[in-house]
Amino acid sequence: MTQGDAGLMLEVTDVVHRFGTTVALDHVSIEARKGEFLTILGESGSGKTTLLRVIAGLEHPTSIARLAIDGVDVASRPAAQRNCTTVFQSYALFPHMSVSENVGYGLKVRGVPREEMARRVDEALRLVRLAGKKDRRISQLSGGERQRVALARALVTRPAVLLLDEPLGALDEKLRLEMQSELVDIQRSLGVTFVYITHSQEEALTMSDRVILMRAGRIEQNGTPVELFDHPVSRFAAEFMGFENLLPCVVRSKEADGRIVVSIGELEIRGVGSRAAPLSEGEPALIAVRAERLLPRWGGRQGDENIIACKPAKHMYRGKYVDQIAETPIGEVRLRNWDRSASDGFDAVVWQAEDCVVLPR
Repeated sequence: MTQGDAGLMLEVTDVVHRFGTTVALDHVSIEARKGEFLTILGESGSGKTTLLRVIAGLEHPTSIARLAIDGVDVASRPAAQRNCTTVFQSYALFPHMSVSENVGYGLKVRGVPREEMARRVDEALRLVRLAGKKDRRISQLSGGERQRVALARALVTRPAVLLLDEPLGALDEKLRLEMQSELVDIQRSLGVTFVYITHSQEEALTMSDRVILMRAGRIEQNGTPVELFDHPVSRFAAEFMGFENLLPCVVRSKEADGRIVVSIGELEIRGVGSRAAPLSEGEPALIAVRAERLLPRWGGRQGDENIIACKPAKHMYRGKYVDQIAETPIGEVRLRNWDRSASDGFDAVVWQAEDCVVLPR
């Protein structure tokens, strides 16, 4: 493959990494296009940070078929010779240096002439809105400002790929939301490929062009934020992405429009099939429905909605909404009620077929 083919900026093919008897990466392959914001999502121990460290050259894998950046295989090269830079959660800033000295450190190590270094540092600081604070010490900055310094230091070297290892994890909620928007704006303006590591589904859904969900060293699902949010391919993916209702069922039939009819006891429910694997009639399965897609009703059927009689049970006030549990003939279901005044005044719950995903059990 020649440099820049197919618009790929990053290729990682068949990487395996073990720590003793623990398999941290189990034959993982990923790609990222030029200018793509790719997020690797997963719980602790899923292998996402190990994968980032392998890409950065900070971890030597047990085996790997190919690791290419902009078409150049760098699998055997040390970290300093790979055209990528990492922003860590700890920021790893030098407290004895000024902001501009921190940002320019990588250029100084590379022997960039002083005048060019000063120009590029100023450009990077303007990009992260810290131009007026270049002479300050790190101890004089807020958490969000320190995060921007770490980002400027990474960008000033003009990497082909920027690796970000949970960089917003140390920030409070309000600042984290602000920085999510800023990171996306910076990435879009520069067109740099970002590979972003996080355990937060909110960050992954908000910022990414594409999300890779990892589990126990393997890729569980790979797709757009909408695909992961609305169309999980497994029980694990559904639970991780916030599907509160997962109920066992049996596949009964498939309709002409592609919908699947399942049964739970005597009750028939319509949903859409998982994209992971086809389901056969008579096969055990699961239905997955988000709490916010279940709606309270006062009797009656509307259109082709699924409907279950219920009795409201306990609820929890959460400010903007109420999390509600309802007792039904098929067990407890959870719904998110945005009409707080109606928390106890309903006798059925309904949801649309397209909001009900039928998964392999």
